[in-house]
Amino acid sequence: MPDRNHQATPASGNRVASFCTDSPADLAKLAETLRSGGLVAIPTETVYGLAANALDEAACRRIFDVKGRPLLDPLIVHVPDHAAGERLARFDARAVRLAEAFWPGPLTIVLPKRGIVPAIVTAGRATVALRSPAHPAARRLLAAVGIPLAAPSANPFGYISPTTAQHVAESLGDRIPFILDGGPCAIGIESTIVALAPGRPARILRPGSISCGELAEALGEPVDEAPAPSSAQEADVEAPGMLARHYSPATPAALFDHGTVPDARADEAVVFQRRPEKAMDGPGAPTVFWFSESGDAAEVARNLYALLRGLDERAFTRIHIERAPPSPLGNSINDRLRRAATAD
Repeated sequence: MPDRNHQATPASGNRVASFCTDSPADLAKLAETLRSGGLVAIPTETVYGLAANALDEAACRRIFDVKGRPLLDPLIVHVPDHAAGERLARFDARAVRLAEAFWPGPLTIVLPKRGIVPAIVTAGRATVALRSPAHPAARRLLAAVGIPLAAPSANPFGYISPTTAQHVAESLGDRIPFILDGGPCAIGIESTIVALAPGRPARILRPGSISCGELAEALGEPVDEAPAPSSAQEADVEAPGMLARHYSPATPAALFDHGTVPDARADEAVVFQRRPEKAMDGPGAPTVFWFSESGDAAEVARNLYALLRGLDERAFTRIHIERAPPSPLGNSINDRLRRAATAD
């Protein structure tokens, strides 16, 4: 959270997108927009997504155009339940176990796709990434629209993911008609992505709030950990969020080890995981922020993107960010921080 003098606030901008609720009238309007090939920003428990009819190639292409997203980066398709997912992908016994254990929730499963899924959704791959979101407003919209929704994060490609409707409005409000306002996202970082392929161990492609240990327990077998970010992955992206640079502020960012203090200047910001016990005062001292009073990893994750967005609107020349201590969720937070601090 910000220090005593500095509240990180979003920038204002010219917006044309209308904020909607999950009232029956608004849901009917949003469902008609989506069925007609339009785009709608939607809340999930992880981050806000930019949704389109996943079975409409032209509508999905609009997602790429609005975000400036490269066509090599596949989209996650959101479905209400396992039965709806079966119409889009081939579920083996392991996939069924994971869906039963974690859906609805922050788990994306990469599976062999069926022919109904347009190639643009999967970046031409033979697999599709599926998720059943837990956010009540998203689930009501899925029920109202009756079609699967492709929905990557509702922000310009590579920038910090949005965790409030206001974040979406500031980034894309002049390019989309509607934003379904579901309040702040409860988790704050993107879903865990796991790939299931015949004859291979389950593999985490992107870490999230569901840990490797939880997946292994549900499957009754080992699960391969997520690979470290690498620019070599950019030639063969299996799932969203795997590029080496992603979730990034425009302000240059650098990481420092947990429990240490960086060498920072007065025109720079320093962000700690928890409120520091000792202030960085004196002439030439940087401005200090923290993600959580106590350093609780779940609170850090919820506040991560909102604070980085707020800092990016300030005149800081660099943002120094403390790595999270090792833990299943801390490791996922560090994955996002590594990508945010990776230079072009």
